[in-house]
Amino acid sequence: MEFIKPGINIDFTGKRKMAFVFSGLMILTTVFILIWRGGPNYGVDFSGGVVVQVKIAQKTSSADIKKALRAVQLEDSIVQGFGDTDESEYLIRIRQTDVELTGLSDRVEEALKAEFGKGVDIRRVEMVGPKVGDDLRQKALFAIFYALLFIAIYISGRFELKWLMSIIMAISLAFVVYITSRFGISVTWLILVALIVTLALCLFLNLKYALGAIIALIHDVIITVGAFALTDREISLSIIAAFLTIVGYSLNDTIIVFDRIRENLRRFRRRPFEQTMNISINETLSRTILTSSTTLIVVLALFILGGGVIHDFAFALLVGILVGTYSSIFVASPVLLIWEGKFGKRSKKRRG
Repeated sequence: MEFIKPGINIDFTGKRKMAFVFSGLMILTTVFILIWRGGPNYGVDFSGGVVVQVKIAQKTSSADIKKALRAVQLEDSIVQGFGDTDESEYLIRIRQTDVELTGLSDRVEEALKAEFGKGVDIRRVEMVGPKVGDDLRQKALFAIFYALLFIAIYISGRFELKWLMSIIMAISLAFVVYITSRFGISVTWLILVALIVTLALCLFLNLKYALGAIIALIHDVIITVGAFALTDREISLSIIAAFLTIVGYSLNDTIIVFDRIRENLRRFRRRPFEQTMNISINETLSRTILTSSTTLIVVLALFILGGGVIHDFAFALLVGILVGTYSSIFVASPVLLIWEGKFGKRSKKRRG
């Protein structure tokens, strides 16, 4: 099915500089927000603490709930709206990991009933210790990193038939991670060092397709994290699952474009690389728009109708699909073009 007529020729590669500026501004905004807020807003899964979900019959506000919690010395808790605004449902995040759990639900319920009357319903109470939260956060970061690493290995073998180079990269990276971890640095810095080494190895080993895919995927995850920071949403285990889903979805789009580029490079050997790339992107445009739009309809339905439990998960997918579709065209492909311009044999234009 094609709703874009064959032969369309939109100059995507000619707009790459504008796209790089736009992407750079989004990434810088993400970094600024994260620094300003002291890092991502981790949920109880990662930060430790207690979460109490409560529904109150009458209309109220977060400030009023915090005021009511003074009676049980929990006024320092973080209170956030949950679900639809007309439902008056809230999440109370208690960061005190040493709080007495026995009877906590009853104490919170009594304090809220004293302030708001009998229309108070405690929906759930969850507790995660600080050590467990830290361990989960480390495993989540490693899950994202290893997903990116294995993608780099697959792309290198799939498109460039450089399985040996891919294995060398994996072994080298494992060695670097092992040596770096011996210095006792935090997991966040360890992952950052590993990603930098991964990109450097892609450059050194001439793995241009892997380099383009990895940069695009890092771009997608960073901007999605920025959207969560901007809207003050929590990053929990389910959101990590959403990030991994975004990585897979974005990679699928990127592989389609890369595959067409590789096919057309064999067909149009004497054409300039930039022209061949632009033709390839236009040829896959109909498929890209159809896939993205149908997926967005489903995710949008989940976001609007799915309820508070999966609201943030659907939000992550919504942002990730949009950014992933954009990056396949305006980030991953232009990285190949820059590579060819700097190192490739096709940097000099030849007439077809």
